[in-house]
Amino acid sequence: MAKMEFQAESKRILEMMINSIYTHREVFLRELISNASDAIDKIYYKALTDDMLSFDKDSYYIKVKANQENRTLTITDTGIGMTKEELENNLGIIAKSGSLAFKRENELKDGFDIIGQFGVGFYAAFMVADVVTVISKPLGSEEAYKWESEGADGYTIEPTTKDSVGTDIILKIKENTEDENYDEYLEESRLRSIIKKYSDFIRYPIKMDITSSRPKQDKEDEFEDYTEEQTINSMVPIWRKNKSELTDEDYEKFYSEKRYGFDKPLKHIHISVDGTIRYQAILYIPEKMPFDYYSKEYEKGLELYANGILIMNKCADLLPDYFSFVKGIVDSEDLSLNISREMLQHDRQLKLIAKNINKKIKSELQNLLKNEREKYELFYQAFGRQLKYGVYSDFGANKDVLQDLLMFYSSTEKKLVTLDEYVSRMPEDQKFIYYASGETNARIEKLPQTELVADKGYEILYFTDEIDEFAIRMLMNYKEKEFKSVSSGDLGIEEDENKGSSETEEKENKELFATMKDILSDKIKDVRVSKRLKTHPVCLSTDGEVTIEMEKVLNMMPDNQNIKADKVLEINTHHEVFQSLKDAYENDKEKLRLFTNLLYNQALLIEGLPIQDPVEFTNDICKMMK
Repeated sequence: MAKMEFQAESKRILEMMINSIYTHREVFLRELISNASDAIDKIYYKALTDDMLSFDKDSYYIKVKANQENRTLTITDTGIGMTKEELENNLGIIAKSGSLAFKRENELKDGFDIIGQFGVGFYAAFMVADVVTVISKPLGSEEAYKWESEGADGYTIEPTTKDSVGTDIILKIKENTEDENYDEYLEESRLRSIIKKYSDFIRYPIKMDITSSRPKQDKEDEFEDYTEEQTINSMVPIWRKNKSELTDEDYEKFYSEKRYGFDKPLKHIHISVDGTIRYQAILYIPEKMPFDYYSKEYEKGLELYANGILIMNKCADLLPDYFSFVKGIVDSEDLSLNISREMLQHDRQLKLIAKNINKKIKSELQNLLKNEREKYELFYQAFGRQLKYGVYSDFGANKDVLQDLLMFYSSTEKKLVTLDEYVSRMPEDQKFIYYASGETNARIEKLPQTELVADKGYEILYFTDEIDEFAIRMLMNYKEKEFKSVSSGDLGIEEDENKGSSETEEKENKELFATMKDILSDKIKDVRVSKRLKTHPVCLSTDGEVTIEMEKVLNMMPDNQNIKADKVLEINTHHEVFQSLKDAYENDKEKLRLFTNLLYNQALLIEGLPIQDPVEFTNDICKMMK
């Protein structure tokens, strides 16, 4: 029997197939099962147009059988089979797709698709097999043929016998090497796992002979092994069922089966679109943040299926970073796949699906905020920081999408509030949205800088996340109301008469403040009369774009560039301590130095900033006590 050679181009493609096109060797089984499913689909389609041919779905299946002793893995289907010519054309010429030709010849209509369009998936078998044998008997023929190949050297075709219509693909699995364990493709549990991962939703049963143990009759303490044929795949995916058929428990079970998390999802979203591009999706908003969410190990993305076949385990392009917490799947019949069926052509179809999903997630989060506030707050505690990162990233490109989903703790409501709720309560004379930054709500509550704003009866938003101020700076305003830090140099609410009084006090104490500034040297930008303090003697405010909280965050970065806020030491001239400062300035310059350093370090402690020299600070306290 003469061996036929692959075409020169086909040899090169086969070598690529074996060595580089597929990322994971295990996908060979996905490809062979997909081809088997296509073969059954072809009979189904012919039955639609041929009155003489009936299609009983229960008679069609795919079977996977391993023989460890002979090192063979057999994939059998009851599909349409192949003639000798089809074996030559489909398997002898690499990248010539029998499925694609079938679609063209039969003018396959929308709503019925065959996934094997490129004709290369079959050759993935050579990644794990030394010899690939195909025995096929076509529909309507009594003849069967055997195609066999050991790889790029060529193939043979000869007549053979086969009892039933369909195809057997027999792989002679390679021996193990130092780098590769090929035995796993003969192990029952591993094969089941690959089938469940990639082919769980193939529409026909995928069967395997499963070995189990049971107690021997009349001998409960002894066990015997037995084999039974089981269907491995689920066949009908949950996303193709009508929503009316499904309960919350069904969605939660699917979430658990897919191992999206150990929690229960807060919300599920079931999408079915039959428009320009057809797709179905089930998305989940988790209740809890994964332990590795903010680590480099975390991968965002949705599982992507094409006609029920897993194409990508994590398709990052379907989710923007700010919604990276969303879990779930997308299945579409209309995706443009590339040759390995592992990656997508980045075309408008994928972008359109991603755009629609993004809108749907935002809509569902808004509904949750509006109608199930407790659930939304639970979600926000877990993932609110990610939304703020979304506002800050990409130079604020997504701020309009996310701003209505943001929440902050309110000084007056004593709970989380939205920006819309804050603005709706603003008095007519209030110009700004005021906020204060700190490590905790309790610490912010005690900040001296909040006194004037609070006395005016204005609500203050508490910023406790390191990203908060950066996000707000990118947002700039909300409903034409600018954001203003309570530590800002100009709060915009000082009374006119107080303004005049402050200017007078500034002039009267100009030399005192200049001396204090010299004592503190480059630690501060200026010393001024405070317009915001009521009961506290001192505080720090800032001039410029960088606030004290932003300084803390920036200096914790790995590439610390020692960025500093322009700090201003504000003195409450109505506090009794100020009289001590004036007395010291007039009578004891050394005591003025002592008081100035103490007040500055006190202001640092209030802000949660480190004292440069703690020993000097404690010595100063002792001096004052003496």
